[in-house]
Amino acid sequence: MKNGAERGNVWSIVLAGGDGERTKEFIRRWLGHEKPKQYCAFVGSRSMFQHTLDRAARLTPWERVVVVAAQHHEYEVWSQLDGRPAGMMLLQPENMDTAAGIFLPLTYILARDPQATVVIYPSDHFIFPEGSFLSAVDHAVRGSNRLGGRPVLLAARPDGLELEYGWIKPGRFLGQAGEAAIKAVEMFIEKPDEATAHEARAIGSLWNTMVLAAKGKELWSLGWKCFPEMMSLFEQMKKAIDTADELRVLDAIYEVMPRRNFSSHLLQCAPERLAVMEMKDVLWSDWGNPARIADTLDKIGKPMAFAEEPLPFLYQG
Repeated sequence: MKNGAERGNVWSIVLAGGDGERTKEFIRRWLGHEKPKQYCAFVGSRSMFQHTLDRAARLTPWERVVVVAAQHHEYEVWSQLDGRPAGMMLLQPENMDTAAGIFLPLTYILARDPQATVVIYPSDHFIFPEGSFLSAVDHAVRGSNRLGGRPVLLAARPDGLELEYGWIKPGRFLGQAGEAAIKAVEMFIEKPDEATAHEARAIGSLWNTMVLAAKGKELWSLGWKCFPEMMSLFEQMKKAIDTADELRVLDAIYEVMPRRNFSSHLLQCAPERLAVMEMKDVLWSDWGNPARIADTLDKIGKPMAFAEEPLPFLYQG
């Protein structure tokens, strides 16, 4: 998948900053020590983080892959890169929820490429098969660019009543990307109760995967609409990039950074400016709790195997 006029200069943001609180005890029992789930290899030799990096690099050049992680996971992150020449590694001084985790890398990307298209990848999701998923991402990128950079969220058709997921009710038809229909977002339903989930599924609502494609400047504009107090801090950061003050400013803005959630404080703030596309032939699961991990592995008939020493990655440039 190469960049072209229809796709623009595509950058990948790999989100790896979580601590995995709900899976901490589960992983401690398996490994004998704590490790955030995105850095664990549940099946095979690669961790979830490494799978995400490798998927991103199939869509964008390595120099446009940006990783954002927690400062206290620095050793883990560098060791798991394992020869992968990611273009940028950003370490947050503190986890201030998902909005800061997305807008920090976006600040750096727009400072270097104001016309960038970005794809956001959480690194703690199970995705299979990768080819079908990446085809969907490519369609979302093309669809976003045809819609003037409008954020296009990838969504999964529910196979149950998941009460911890965000749900999206699709609206009117906006356009076509390959065989995929892109629709307006009519409504978000966050973590519904059982009755609401039944109703959401009955009317064709989809699970929000939090994977999205958008023009960076459109996300920036949405940030100013939904949390201007945060965006003023990232404007300061943008001016300090590549100066002697860069790290000092990063620490300073995180001392006063408001805690904002990307889904509840941005997506739900402006649904009329978003779009959604259903993924086809993709098994997707947010591995936020042990039950989902076990359920997914059971579906694909794979035993769980934590690999403490993943096979080395050989980069061929």
